Amino acid sequence: MSACRTVEGAGCITWWGFGPARDVLSADVVRPEGELNVLLVGSGDPRHILKTIAGLRENNSLHVWVIENNIEVVARQLLLLYLSLSTPESMGMHEKTEVFLELFGNSEIRCQTEETLKHVAAQLSLYVTDTLDTHTQSHPCLDTSLLKFRERDELAQIFKQWQHPPSSPVSAVKAWDARIRQHLGTRYDSRKGCFDWDLTMKLHQKGCGVIHKQQYVKWRERGVAFEMREGLYQRANQSLLSTRVFNHRGDRVGLRGYWGDIVSSPYLSFGIETENKDLLRTQNNQHVKVKRKLMDLNGVRVSFLSPDSLTKLPLKNRYSHLFNTIYCSASMVHHLDSSLKQIAAPDAVLIVELAKYLLDLSKEQEAAFAVKVGEIAKEVGFVQIHDHNNDAYAVFTLQKN
Repeated sequence: MSACRTVEGAGCITWWGFGPARDVLSADVVRPEGELNVLLVGSGDPRHILKTIAGLRENNSLHVWVIENNIEVVARQLLLLYLSLSTPESMGMHEKTEVFLELFGNSEIRCQTEETLKHVAAQLSLYVTDTLDTHTQSHPCLDTSLLKFRERDELAQIFKQWQHPPSSPVSAVKAWDARIRQHLGTRYDSRKGCFDWDLTMKLHQKGCGVIHKQQYVKWRERGVAFEMREGLYQRANQSLLSTRVFNHRGDRVGLRGYWGDIVSSPYLSFGIETENKDLLRTQNNQHVKVKRKLMDLNGVRVSFLSPDSLTKLPLKNRYSHLFNTIYCSASMVHHLDSSLKQIAAPDAVLIVELAKYLLDLSKEQEAAFAVKVGEIAKEVGFVQIHDHNNDAYAVFTLQKN
């Protein structure tokens, strides 16, 4: 069922998730005291990390372990976490929110946001190459030491490319339009009607009525989801560009462009749910609410693991029955097998992203994917504890022997 994520509209690289931010420790099971270990497999963005930190109790510390299937996604995760967890002294809350949202969901950004991206890229480059003093670094809770040397070199190259784009940079407008043309085909000339249908007959019907038509259509048209103030959004967001390899006459050719989601939208991650229901009548500020609590990060650690590490964790003693919660995206669920029980703590919770917001799928395909997820979870030793047929996630707990 991994083919679900190869649907053209969803793209081949996960820049954001296909479901709202979730506190992954909030399932209806007894939460132990002390350090809690969470494994995120393919989450694509830091939404679950931020929401989980916000819900952390005083008697808990948190260690999040992150596996992505692409180093370019790891680079984005580091960028967005760096911004989110920066201190008020280095960046005010209002500015931080604007910069975060621009870099998170806009194919084009303002000049001042581009300068912030370059500055953060320089800091991250120093960090992953171990040339930044660990006593002065902005985010000692971010850990890349478990990545392979080759992967850290790749990260450094990505950050360098963000700092110094090619002299003939990729046009974000052309890259985005090329994806729309490929996705819609003969429907391209009537694309506004297609955009409206996807919003009103799909997203709104799935409970996303807070997403405004004007904003959604503008994002579908040119990839700009968040415009907070007047300004020129004309600089390509280098963090949303990546290289896709094609076969051309027997040769493998890398083409840099935008290869992420062009249908479901970045609004899903932070913009469709909030504990304050009054916000749903106007706008959703959950991303702000979450970050207001991210000042005291004592007891929080985020470690990045190699993309191929999921099958290797059960072979290492340090991960034996370690993880209180394991989260898996729809694109990675096919990697789960029975060895998962060896790294799951007693009473561990498994949360799997469903296909609810993959808009290119039919209702029958969406339902079939949910059934398949249940079968996979059962095969690896988990039983469902909630009926989430109408939700974005399925939740399971480790079956007792």
